[in-house]
Amino acid sequence: MSITNLAQWLGTPRGQYLLAWEQQRVDLVVADIFGFNAVQIGLCGHDFLRANRMPYRLCAGACREAEEPAAGLHLLAEELPFATQSLDLIVLPHVLEFAAHPHQVLREVERVLVPEGHLVITGFNPFSMWGLRRALAGNLGEMPWRGQYLSVPRLKDWLSLLGFESRAGGFGCYAPPAASAVWLRRWSFMESLGAHGWPIAGGAYILQAVKRVQGMRLITPKWREQRARKKAMVPVTHKTREW
Repeated sequence: MSITNLAQWLGTPRGQYLLAWEQQRVDLVVADIFGFNAVQIGLCGHDFLRANRMPYRLCAGACREAEEPAAGLHLLAEELPFATQSLDLIVLPHVLEFAAHPHQVLREVERVLVPEGHLVITGFNPFSMWGLRRALAGNLGEMPWRGQYLSVPRLKDWLSLLGFESRAGGFGCYAPPAASAVWLRRWSFMESLGAHGWPIAGGAYILQAVKRVQGMRLITPKWREQRARKKAMVPVTHKTREW
């Protein structure tokens, strides 16, 4: 299963509907993440790092060069060619669903991220009408129904075992996965209805996680010591005892 076919599917009405929601949500998340080095893996035809302000941003293709010409680098997601603790942000748009070994991908991500580094993941929600469509299609369905959909609780468990702390996230794309743009517009009222009525049943999700390092302590100003030093510098009037 290649993510290249997913990139082609994103040009369909269903794909454009999904992409519009994901691009908006990823833009909001990455805009407030700071550092020096950010990498997006896969779907390089769509810039999920455009709202980020890190000086070094790279999109790496997760398939052959001819299949993803917009990529600045081509790699295997299970074997990232980056130094340990060298990246501040990694974005994985639907990479885990179409990877042969998604848990190994997360291990590599944990290795190359700096302490307090950020990971942003997008994926299809198996507990939704989109997930039901995939279940009906089985392994014989076309893209994107052939992916290995990972639920948010399962993904959070994996991340927790690797030392990540899950942070911001959300669900979207509550309309049924109709193939026609006309029907997608007719079902658009379900966006607000679904967000309030069944918020965890959106067709897609975004999840942000932070790499925590056990025993790591943030260095903060020593306010108490500063106050003690200032107090020691204040002249004190001493009374002379008379005999």
